[in-house]
Amino acid sequence: MLARTDSTGNSEGMTKHKISDQQQRRIRRKQSSSINSAGSKERGEKLLRSGELGPEQTGLVSTRYSNQVDVVTSANLAPERCYLRSNLESVVTGDHVIWRPGKPYGVVCAVQTRKTQLDRPDNVGKLRPVAANIDLIVVVIAAEPRPHANLIDRYLVAIEHRGIKPLLLFNKIDLASENTQLTQNFAQFYADLGYDVIEVSAHTSQGIEPLTEALQQHTSVFVGQSGVGKSSLINVICPEAEAAIGSLSEAHTKGRHTTTTANLFFLPGGGQLIDSPGIREFGLIHLDERDVTEGFIEFRPFLGHCKFRDCRHQNDPGCALQKAFDAGKITSQRMQSYQLIKQSLIND
Repeated sequence: MLARTDSTGNSEGMTKHKISDQQQRRIRRKQSSSINSAGSKERGEKLLRSGELGPEQTGLVSTRYSNQVDVVTSANLAPERCYLRSNLESVVTGDHVIWRPGKPYGVVCAVQTRKTQLDRPDNVGKLRPVAANIDLIVVVIAAEPRPHANLIDRYLVAIEHRGIKPLLLFNKIDLASENTQLTQNFAQFYADLGYDVIEVSAHTSQGIEPLTEALQQHTSVFVGQSGVGKSSLINVICPEAEAAIGSLSEAHTKGRHTTTTANLFFLPGGGQLIDSPGIREFGLIHLDERDVTEGFIEFRPFLGHCKFRDCRHQNDPGCALQKAFDAGKITSQRMQSYQLIKQSLIND
């Protein structure tokens, strides 16, 4: 039997629950957000109809806010605040757009096709774009918070799947920590695997020159655990960025999230850098076991050589990966990490 709803919104035949003050505030915030979003889109459409905007031109989104974006052009790096057309579902930092300037606001009319896209899962596990048109992802690792090989491998698998070049950046090499030797071992380990690795200190500027050279001619994004020093590094290589620096939590040695939106900065030596929100871990919910396997670069010469086509590389007879592991061509660290990531696909 369907319950009927009275004029107060309560359903007959169901228990009436009093809405708490916290729930009421949450409802009001959600309603306000919806109204503001709709109002912003209406203002954008109104401006387009007004005839007060300049001609269409290409631009680059340097920052995305809740309902607006900042756009820059090659001729003018000063950001122009813009509304979005109502038919634009997703616009993120790094997007190349068609827009029309206006005073004080312009309007973004269209988004050009993205070459690449960086996603992260939202609170319900659905992937949401964070930044676009990236061709270099810099994974920042440090002695504090303590690095873990499996977390580094998860980053690398996600990056390899996107077809974007990774760079492993080991920061805080000047730091006196019980994890310093571990970090140095990781740097050598991944360099031996064939990854580009740079060791750097935002405090002493050691390694900054090779870092800036590596970032030239690229649109890069820094990812990594909170507290590894992403914002500090950005301030060193691009002082005008004015990125917020967060201190490590003394209680948990985990960094506080200091960046709340993705911002694009132009580097003095060339190239562009996107400072993304604090990402503790790449979500791999969109990958299957084959994607994970192909994400381990040293596995690739052996793929397709197993006895059975449906080999899961887990104690299967005639497994080429197992043979490579037994021959010392695959390390126990990476094989263990591989199995952990595959298992996490079931648990995620």
